[in-house]
Amino acid sequence: MELILKQNKLRSSLCRLIVLVVGAFLLCSSSAGQDGLELFHKMQKALGGSERIAAVSDFEDIVHAQTWNQAGDAIGTVRKRTRWIRPNHLRLDQVGPGDTYVLYFDGTGGWEILPDKTVADLAGGELEFAKKYVRDFQLHKWLADRDSRFKITSPMPNVIRIADGSDLTHQIEITVDPVTALPRTETTTSLADPAHPAKSEVRIEEWLSVDGIRFPRRTVTYRNGARVAEITVEEIKLNRRIESKDLAIKPSDLQPVMSRQK
Repeated sequence: MELILKQNKLRSSLCRLIVLVVGAFLLCSSSAGQDGLELFHKMQKALGGSERIAAVSDFEDIVHAQTWNQAGDAIGTVRKRTRWIRPNHLRLDQVGPGDTYVLYFDGTGGWEILPDKTVADLAGGELEFAKKYVRDFQLHKWLADRDSRFKITSPMPNVIRIADGSDLTHQIEITVDPVTALPRTETTTSLADPAHPAKSEVRIEEWLSVDGIRFPRRTVTYRNGARVAEITVEEIKLNRRIESKDLAIKPSDLQPVMSRQK
């Protein structure tokens, strides 16, 4: 009888301990999630505020970059023009040594002109690249709190994790400056080479302001720890009434279109 009583007491103590541990875990998980959203809102405010960001209907920029391969050998200078219409129309025109191409994506499909001038519908890894490009686009991810697909957490101090599932290619981790709340680094999985996904880290070194919104002006990109690009923004234009039909036009000469047609 005494042995049974001791076992019951032990079982009762263990049950109380389990309840306390589970309760603490749930409390910490809830707190971490709340901290993540709070940190995200601080970043959002530092970038210009959610209303300003949401008011951008279309975006265009031109950048130039010095590029290197994974071995550290210089490749050359690349220029890229990006046009985006909320929520998911995208056009990329790029000129560079061995990497000149055009891509159009309407949210579900599209086409591309490859470096050898082959024209092809987006499919397989190239389609996934376009989908991820739109999903991770800065004016989209900065409003992730308005999209129920995304879960925003903070796995460690000053780090925001934005995810829409367990797939690591669908996760972004943003490290913010503890003083300014602006992003310092962004880490994700790159599908630039769809057959070989790679860890990608972007370090933001300089900012510029356009219509009250802060955008990275100078960044350095690393893939699997190797520096592959130093990118400088030449110009950014917002709300220029870009039309999707214009983005969908294939250039007759199969060359990237690097400036607005007059």
